[in-house]
Amino acid sequence: MFNKILIANRGEIACRIIKTCRRMGIQTVAIYSEADADALHVRMADEAVFIGPPAPAESYLKIDRIIEVIRETGAEAVHPGFGFLSENGAFVAAVEEAGAVFIGPPAAAVAAMGDKIESKKLAEKANVNIIPGHMGEIADADEALKIAESIGYPVMIKAAAGGGGKGMRVAESAEEAREGFRAARSEAKASFGDDRVFLEKFIVEPRHIEIQIMADAHGNIVYLGERECSIQRRHQKVVEEAPSPLLDPETRRAMGEQAVALARAVDYRSAGTVEFVADAKKNFYFLEMNTRLQVEHPVTEFVTGLDLVEQMIRVAAGEELAFSQDDIKLDGWAIETRVYAEDPLRGFLPSIGRLKRYRPPEESAHVRIDSGVEEGSEVTMFYDPMIAKLVSYGSDRGAAIDTMKRSLDGFEIRGVSHNIGFLSAIMREERFRDGALTTGFVADVWPDGFSGAALDDETLENLIGVGLLAHLTVLERDGGISGQFDGASHPAANWVVRLGQDRHAVEAALVEGGIDVTLDGRAIAVRGHWRPGDRQFDGMVQDRPVIVQTDRRGTQWDLAHAGVAERVVILSQHADTLLERMPFKEPADTSRLLLSPMPGMVVDILVAEGEEVKAGAALAIVDAMKMENVLHAEIDGRVKAVNVAKGDSLAVDQIILEFDEP
Repeated sequence: MFNKILIANRGEIACRIIKTCRRMGIQTVAIYSEADADALHVRMADEAVFIGPPAPAESYLKIDRIIEVIRETGAEAVHPGFGFLSENGAFVAAVEEAGAVFIGPPAAAVAAMGDKIESKKLAEKANVNIIPGHMGEIADADEALKIAESIGYPVMIKAAAGGGGKGMRVAESAEEAREGFRAARSEAKASFGDDRVFLEKFIVEPRHIEIQIMADAHGNIVYLGERECSIQRRHQKVVEEAPSPLLDPETRRAMGEQAVALARAVDYRSAGTVEFVADAKKNFYFLEMNTRLQVEHPVTEFVTGLDLVEQMIRVAAGEELAFSQDDIKLDGWAIETRVYAEDPLRGFLPSIGRLKRYRPPEESAHVRIDSGVEEGSEVTMFYDPMIAKLVSYGSDRGAAIDTMKRSLDGFEIRGVSHNIGFLSAIMREERFRDGALTTGFVADVWPDGFSGAALDDETLENLIGVGLLAHLTVLERDGGISGQFDGASHPAANWVVRLGQDRHAVEAALVEGGIDVTLDGRAIAVRGHWRPGDRQFDGMVQDRPVIVQTDRRGTQWDLAHAGVAERVVILSQHADTLLERMPFKEPADTSRLLLSPMPGMVVDILVAEGEEVKAGAALAIVDAMKMENVLHAEIDGRVKAVNVAKGDSLAVDQIILEFDEP
């Protein structure tokens, strides 16, 4: 077994690998860029070595520098994690040439499966079902249009060397195909250094299902069940689960056997994932093979009881798998949600900043947190915006969902925008609970964009009840400090609660252990020990266990629960009457400006001063956290001024273009 392993990655996956190495008694070496000098993985490792500037191309993707660190530290093996160099055949070869062991598949298998065009040809030879499409390289946009028309819309445009949603576009028309081809090539070049793309038929109502495999160097290959990864935004997974609600034992076996056949065809070794797209009738087709550990591997670990990182290390050390296919049993259900620094209310645009507060739910036998950050960590524009992976486990799917709902409600993050409310809303969608999943789930449920979960009667009771408890508790505390409170319970009083555009007249009284509220004639009992300064309430409302995030804003309260985030104003009846008389201030008119919706870098400006543009025209391209975003005109107009240039850094709401007045 190895004595020292270098981890050629950062963030949560580096921390996760370190945990397994510690348990196995193996020392670890971390690498870090300037932006990660104070990162958690740096402090967790036994050794840490600086490798360069923040940009990945100058640090985490710099093969020569990482090889130097291997030699300097005497690391016997390298674990690449996922992303960065994890599927780079040249890196595998360089590691082996340096005398270390690459904890992953052979370079030949990485190369064979890393090229999405060649991998499909190999899959076809191995009798693996493949999607109809054009398997060759495409020269230009005109050729892409001809191919798309021959296949039939909709089509999927994908980077040949891609993954993780980069260099991927769905086109339903010739115009979308032309723009998608350009964008996919540009993203592919920036992310992978390879701008080749290919086209394939887009399966209607598709489900994204993947098979986890493990192979050793002795010819043993097993599949470890499947993961359903259909809940995606911007072609990137946000919710994964194991097993899949769609599959039956026969389909699972058929998919698993095809995955094993493909792995055997390329002489595979280590952990790998064969991804399929399936339709509602359980027909399935090969998408790609990821020759690395997947982000969503924890759900497989929960239902199989295996540590996949440990198995990768043991296989790399030459050990034979200690289990056979017959030993693999799927026990219970696991769900993973990816907690991102992004704003779902603004099209999932990434957010950067410092984590002023970071309090994940407690880990247990049914809750797991994989994270590479802590309170005070900085989320930068240089790397993926994922903050953490929250994983729940239950005896069945319903139990896993319920545990996830409660865990999300209790996850405290302040300082950056995040998607916890969005994830909570997914868990509460009837369609999700029914297992009716497709990769178009998010667009189908929120066709006009996510604007928060629906405020049902139960959630309304929870927010008003907890808001009143917090507000009256603060008043009681303030009254006690000023000597105006004698310690007795407050008598019932009338209040007006403003929540969104609605006003609710309520009666409320603090009682022992909580508050009694009357709302629209309904008696609501809130019980729990909330104190001024607490950031969340964890108690009971009408005998229901409830967690509500609470942030005081003077006389207002920002409350978040069950995917709903509302600013709640609690007023006396007299104060409410006075507020009604206050004049309304019209918001500033920004219709003649193109504002940056996110922090990022200008990739290109597509118009010039004095140019006439029509609504819908592409105006600028902004790169944010390794994703290109095309900004379009919302109205017709003439460009008055271009305020930024290619390569400039942008802040949120920074003015990119100005238009003449109509």
